[in-house]
Parts: sequence; C-alpha cells; structure tokens
Amino acid sequence: MSILVNPAFERNHAQTLSTRLREPRRFLQVVAGPRQVGKTTLVQQVLDRLDTPSVFVSADEPTLADPAWVAAQWDRARIAAADAGKAGAVLALDEVQKIPGWSETVKRLWDEDSRARRPLKVVLLGSAPLLMQQGLTESLAGRFEVVHLPHWSLAEMRTAFGFSLEQYLYFGGYPGAAPLIQEPQRWRRYLLDALIETTIARDVLLTTRVDKPALLRRLFELGCRYSGQVLSYTKMLGQLQDAGNATTLAHYLDLLGGAGMLTGLQKYAGKAVRQRGSSPKLQVLNTALMTAQSGLSPEEARADRQFRGRLVESAVGAYLANASASGVCELFYWRERNREVDFVLRAGRTVVAIEVKSGRAPEAFPGLSAFTDAFAPKRTLLVGGDGISLEEFLTRPVEHWLQA
Repeated sequence: MSILVNPAFERNHAQTLSTRLREPRRFLQVVAGPRQVGKTTLVQQVLDRLDTPSVFVSADEPTLADPAWVAAQWDRARIAAADAGKAGAVLALDEVQKIPGWSETVKRLWDEDSRARRPLKVVLLGSAPLLMQQGLTESLAGRFEVVHLPHWSLAEMRTAFGFSLEQYLYFGGYPGAAPLIQEPQRWRRYLLDALIETTIARDVLLTTRVDKPALLRRLFELGCRYSGQVLSYTKMLGQLQDAGNATTLAHYLDLLGGAGMLTGLQKYAGKAVRQRGSSPKLQVLNTALMTAQSGLSPEEARADRQFRGRLVESAVGAYLANASASGVCELFYWRERNREVDFVLRAGRTVVAIEVKSGRAPEAFPGLSAFTDAFAPKRTLLVGGDGISLEEFLTRPVEHWLQA
C-alpha cells in the first residue's frame, strides 16, 4: 500500500534530509522511525528531487542477505559518483539491517571513501529500529546523524487525508491505514495483522533476545488498555499473572518503545536516579494501537466517556512522546500523594507542566499548583475545557509550547 508524503510532513522531515544531502559529504544519514510512517517513500521522493544521481536499493530479498551484495551496490554508486564529478552521488540502502554484519561492511566502505575523498553520500533505512541502533552504536559511532520520522501528527493526517480531530483520535497517525477508515473492521484487522503483529514478531522478537515472548505481548495489550495511567510493576505483574520481575518488564517496555509502540514515562523528580526508579506511566505512541486493541467501533469509542477521556489524554501523550523520541524534549509525569500532573516537558533548563482536561479528570487541578511550588516551571498549560483547545494543541509543533 503506497504512502503519500504530504506538504506538512515534507517541511518537517524531507527538507531536513534534502538539505543534508546537498551539503558537503560529512555523515551517513540514517532515516529512522516506526513501521509504516513513510520512510522509504520519503527518501525516494527526496532522491527524485535532487540534482545529483542516486542509487536506491533494498535488501528486502532474503537471497541478497550477504555483505558482498552491499559492497556491489556501493561500487555501483561509486561509479555514478565518479561519472558525476564534484557533484557526487547518493546511495540509499533500504532494509539494510537484514544483512548479517551490515554495520561492519558499511563502516569499512565509508572509511575507504573518506580516505579517498570520494563524493559519495549514503542514506541508511531500516524497519527494525532495535537492530539499526545496535549496528550504529557498535560500529558506526561518530559517522552518522539521524533523521527521525515519528508517527504522523493531526496536522499531517489532515493535510494528506482530510482527517478531523475525532477521526485522528480514533484512527491515529498511520498513513498506510488511512484509506481503510470507511471500513472500521477492515482497518482494525489491518492494524492488528499488518502492523502490530508484524512489529512485535519481526522488529522485537526476531531481533532481540526475549525469554518470555508471551509476557511481552501481554504487556503490550496491558499498555494499550491502561494507556495514560500510572501502574507499578508489581500491579502489572499481578494483572499479567506472570512470575516475572520488574527488571524484565522495564526491559520489555524499552523494547516496545524502541519499536515505536508503547513506552513507560518516568516520574519527574529533578534527579535521574529517582526518575528511573519510579512506577511508569504507560503511554501508547499512536492512539490507533489503543482503539484497534479495544475492539470498540468509532461510535462506541465516542459514546464511552471514560474510554474517550483516556483516548484524549493518550493522544496528547503520544504527540509529546513522539516529539521526545525525535529529541525535541524529555517527557515525564509527576505525582506526589494525590496530586498529579499529566505531563512534564523538559528542554534544557525549560520546564513546562501540562494538565489534560479529558472529561474524566476532576475540575480542579491542585497538581499544577503543587508542581509549581516545588519546581517553578517556565509555564503551566491546561489542554481542553476552558484551556487551550485540544485541536490547537495537537496541530502546533511541541517547540511552540516550549518557547511561546
């Protein structure tokens, strides 16, 4: 299923990659992000618009899983670069993580070109974030920079597909699934089979040692059911009815977060050691994961006030968590006794506290006052109700709320 790259998406991501590829050769460019966010399409469109020649190849074919294939494609791109003179050329390797030992081969070839001063620029793409990150950190340290493609925002889904706020809350930010929203059951099966199961089976279980795969799957389901809620590891283990431990659950949350599915926000405390030791606040990275797992129709989801409230809060959390994954800020929650702040953003010395009025929260917000007394944030924001409208909050970049 083809994925459109809309103007809003291009401004944020394609322009960044295009600018870097027009600069003198400095770093490998790594295009990273969850499945089905348009990585391949974006890179192909950028290459089509460059003035320099390019070679785009994919290692998706199992019979090509050989480092010699990478070297052969690299030589092909070297010839194109030599023919182009000073302008050079671009080589894009898609699904490169499927090649055993890919990072060592890329390192060797990149270093050869650096010594020879060849004007060949290289883009790496992969659909297994965990494997990509492992290869980058082990072999390519200091040689790459990342263009992170997060899940699509409300503004991007609206520009490309005309999504309303209600459609975005339910169907989330998967562009590949957007053509199916008129058939919710078909859309749900696509999410469950082609996205959720594929991500867990291929991007997590086949790339990392997981001693309890059934526990990881149940943890993902639990996270979707309790997204937006703080849950101790002890309570999670009780819900999951497993004899695991907190360390295992924390590790599995990290794996699911690396795959762009589910994360556990840590408590803001000003000290990293306390943050890491806190009970996590479960947070999906795309609300489509919640609704697909719930089995509720769009009408049932809107009518269920409690579920819709969690959906609203999770949409805000997913928007902020994707920005955090892109390096815009750090994201936490805060709780002290019965006082809580839904989200805390930190970028450098700037701290912003955010409370979401989702329809299931109390009218008063003593958490914001208590947090302000304790940490003196730059500002406090109320989203929904008589505060900033949910639609306005989700359609502005996170940087706006940090700097405004």
